[in-house]
Amino acid sequence: MREVKVQLFGFGNVGRAVARVLLEKERFFREKYGVEFRVVSIADTTGTVWLPEGIDLREALLVKETFGKLSAWTNDYEVYSFSPAETVKEVEADVVIDVTNDRGAYEWHMKALNEGKAVVTSNKPPLAFHYAELIGEAERKGLPYLFEATVMAGTPVIGLLRENLLGDSMKRIKAVLNATTTFILSRMEQGIDFDGAVKQAQELGIAERDPSGDVLGIDAGYKATILHCVAFKPITFDEISVKGIAEVTVDEVKRALSKGKRIRLVATVEDGNVRVAPEEVSGPLAVSSNENVAVVESDLLGELLIKGAGAGLKETASGVVSDLVKASLKLR
Repeated sequence: MREVKVQLFGFGNVGRAVARVLLEKERFFREKYGVEFRVVSIADTTGTVWLPEGIDLREALLVKETFGKLSAWTNDYEVYSFSPAETVKEVEADVVIDVTNDRGAYEWHMKALNEGKAVVTSNKPPLAFHYAELIGEAERKGLPYLFEATVMAGTPVIGLLRENLLGDSMKRIKAVLNATTTFILSRMEQGIDFDGAVKQAQELGIAERDPSGDVLGIDAGYKATILHCVAFKPITFDEISVKGIAEVTVDEVKRALSKGKRIRLVATVEDGNVRVAPEEVSGPLAVSSNENVAVVESDLLGELLIKGAGAGLKETASGVVSDLVKASLKLR
């Protein structure tokens, strides 16, 4: 049995979903992969809990869900005020998991790689702005740097492009990558105006309090940038074209419906060219609910459709934990 020591950064909804999977499937990981995961540190915005012999995940979940912060866990554990970079340096571990939204995480991802640790992340900006540097450093160190959950949650489009289709040259990817905008546009199809649809999405927890990252196309742009980096060559978010759905009207949505089409926020990814914009679509791109879809075109396979949940806690945790298993097996 191989023990793998894990650092977990981020203990919000996704971080807790990852912790639950590690608890609930502990026996499964032992029996199928011969791996036992030991979480030695957990960090949220209030502090870092660190225990070399392993943190009780049930207790960690109880504290977070009862008090809303790890810093309340003062009876049994010392809570440290480390920065992420300090935590990476101080805590002995094999794999760093980042499920935060820290735009500056690039620096401590690099620190983790320099310290000889594999990295698993669902955090998009580090890759959207620093893909070449991060992957280059991981290759130089011979370490896994895995990021399935950055695009389409647990639906394995990144694994498909990085680990399969290795003899194929990509031609184009057309994809709907943001479930929040799909929800908003679906509500507009029912005659609800943009502001009302956004409000409904917020009330249901589908949109953030500040929905700008979704409705302005930034989230989809990050994901499209990452797809280009994997399918073609490294670029940065600053090099792509992004237009969100904020200017889409109910009349435009209704006009598309009258033609048997739907307006969706579509990412088009071609070699050297990435654009995100609302488009009238039909067929597989006309998704609903929290579905994401990507139509991948290559020279050998032709057109491949990959479709699945692009949001959700279990779904995102699936991508993160799958990468954690991959990283653990590669570190042997």
